[in-house]
Amino acid sequence: MEVGLKIVEEPGERQGEHIPVLLAEVLAAARVRPGQRWIDGTFGRGGHARALLKQGAWVLGLDQDGEAEGAARMLEAEWPDKFKWKQRNFKELKTCALEYGWDKVDGILLDLGVSSPQLETPERGFSFRAEGPLDMRMDRSAGATAADLVNELSEGELSKLFYEHGGEREARRVARALVARRTRAPFRTTTDLASFVAETLPHRRAGGIHPATKVFQALRITVNREQEALLAALPQAVDIMQPGSVLAVISFHSGEDRAVKQFMRDRGAEWLDTPRHPNTVPNPQHYFREVKRYLPSEEEIARNPRARSARLRVAIRNEEILS
Repeated sequence: MEVGLKIVEEPGERQGEHIPVLLAEVLAAARVRPGQRWIDGTFGRGGHARALLKQGAWVLGLDQDGEAEGAARMLEAEWPDKFKWKQRNFKELKTCALEYGWDKVDGILLDLGVSSPQLETPERGFSFRAEGPLDMRMDRSAGATAADLVNELSEGELSKLFYEHGGEREARRVARALVARRTRAPFRTTTDLASFVAETLPHRRAGGIHPATKVFQALRITVNREQEALLAALPQAVDIMQPGSVLAVISFHSGEDRAVKQFMRDRGAEWLDTPRHPNTVPNPQHYFREVKRYLPSEEEIARNPRARSARLRVAIRNEEILS
């Protein structure tokens, strides 16, 4: 199983700075023109949004993380007529566009995963390098924390979570050990969980990623319901894309990338030829053309090691919108 892990913590970015991943590829594939309407559904610290604005686009930035507001307000001050930010989850993509007065857009960008500033702020609970509360919520105003999941889910639920959302092949072993340990003392901090997983998987210490990387990834994805949000946003994107518009999604692990790939493939096929349709028939959901995948260059990976797991998938809306 190929599992890209944006949560792997390595040098390559200055403290607190988020380097936009696959920026050159996004701009080349997007063919941004002045006056176009774009939604950056994962604003973060505004790297991609700023690049779109510099190309002359109007941008609506969305992010459920309230910590993104500072960077967003700076862009609003710099481009008061062209940029607007909302603290919203991209699963509300269509609603946010309509609230802003856009019934159709020219482009939608989703950069999935966790950003460098989030990793580098210990109190957010995303990092296993620095001690902090075991939180991991993008929106800290509501919802269960990673500590809630680790301390309350059953062994079977944890095992499924670690395997399906983290690709952890020893998910059962880790879940069993966690459940046994929490009866003595609940998990409260990131370093406590990370060190315990490392002790449970001591053979992982020699080289490679940290033993707890996949466990942390699985918890973050589950806490923030990231897969659910993605599956909700993709059909909405189709609804508000006008002919010739662009859908660009950057993913960092195989589950997300597989979902995006399948969605674009299903709507990029002109004909149906499946066991249900032994005779080839037109695909009623043929919405996309020019479906392509882009990978980071060796130069980008050298500058920003976190980019190595990135996969960009781009689809262009058909010129004729099917009913």
